[in-house]
Amino acid sequence: MAAKYRAVIIGCGQIGRHHAMGYRGVEGIDLVAVAEPNERVRGEFQKEFEAPRGYADFREMLEKERPDLVSVCTWHLLHAPQTVAAAEYGPKAILCEKPMTVGLASADRMIEACEARGIRLAIGHQRRFYGTWTKARELVAAGAVGRPQMVTARSGEGLLNCGTHVVDAMRYMLGDPEAAWVMGAVERKTDRYEREVQIEDRCLGLIAFENGAQAFVQSDLTKEWTVEDYRIEGTDGVIEASTRTVRLLNGRSGGWEVMTPEQRDPWVEQVRELVGWVEGRNGHRGEARQARRTVEVMMAIYQSARNHEVARMPLKETGYPMDLMIAEGKLPVEEPGRDDIRVFLTFDPEERKRYNELRHTGMHHREILKTMGK
Repeated sequence: MAAKYRAVIIGCGQIGRHHAMGYRGVEGIDLVAVAEPNERVRGEFQKEFEAPRGYADFREMLEKERPDLVSVCTWHLLHAPQTVAAAEYGPKAILCEKPMTVGLASADRMIEACEARGIRLAIGHQRRFYGTWTKARELVAAGAVGRPQMVTARSGEGLLNCGTHVVDAMRYMLGDPEAAWVMGAVERKTDRYEREVQIEDRCLGLIAFENGAQAFVQSDLTKEWTVEDYRIEGTDGVIEASTRTVRLLNGRSGGWEVMTPEQRDPWVEQVRELVGWVEGRNGHRGEARQARRTVEVMMAIYQSARNHEVARMPLKETGYPMDLMIAEGKLPVEEPGRDDIRVFLTFDPEERKRYNELRHTGMHHREILKTMGK
């Protein structure tokens, strides 16, 4: 059967592989080409996923292939310009990795470029397709814990990295309420980066929603963190959600009720829902305007720390408050030496294995590098 949709991927790294597997899992989609400046990486990717054509320049690929579906799987600062550029070639949909972007101005450019051409733009918050997250959302909506009051979680490896999932999960489980205000605190004593973006050493944020619920996120404040465990407290009960189980305690449960929802491949499901959105059958839970709200909350955490006050919504600052704080001298570096938390991506397979083993012990990134002599 001839494929109904022709897909391409910009960026052949780890996330690009997940997108390729997502396309492979949905009938009627052919991955026809990939774009990646690194010739070796591009060639290995093409071989692994049987992509017939590879390009060093993503614009050349878009011009020659004229695809229906485009995945943007590059670094944060490239998301906006590459999404806007891809929109010029008129695909049916663009699936851009998280975080959507850094700052609200660039998020708005992405949305405007796609909406002006009738292009569906979704952001890769694929964990919205976890069965446990969705079950928790359904329980909250059904009133299983009464009126939700507080959801808490811990994260690590930067607010823009793993923290993106945490903030988005909190919003998703609560039914995606609008944020009213945010109070944030930030520490940056090292010259910390993630994929060319200046980030914090650690931070926390208190988020108040219009429906009265609140959320509290900690990032890099403890060694015992996981991005997958959430606790939702309500007036009549508690929900605890992880990647595999959901636990409910309320006046009717007779103790903790443990549920194990069906788990489907989230990478496949986000593509399947994207196709359904293109065909008019439904919307997409990762739709860009929804993802923009997650970006706004993260930027509000930084902006609150920048101004030492509550950041109220809608957020007026459209740039990246972390860059602004650093430029204003509000976060002086005490431990010099640029430190990119994703540097392990450049390691050989054995070094990366060792790095991951040490990371899972709770050791800090800089300590791991010292241990490994990096």
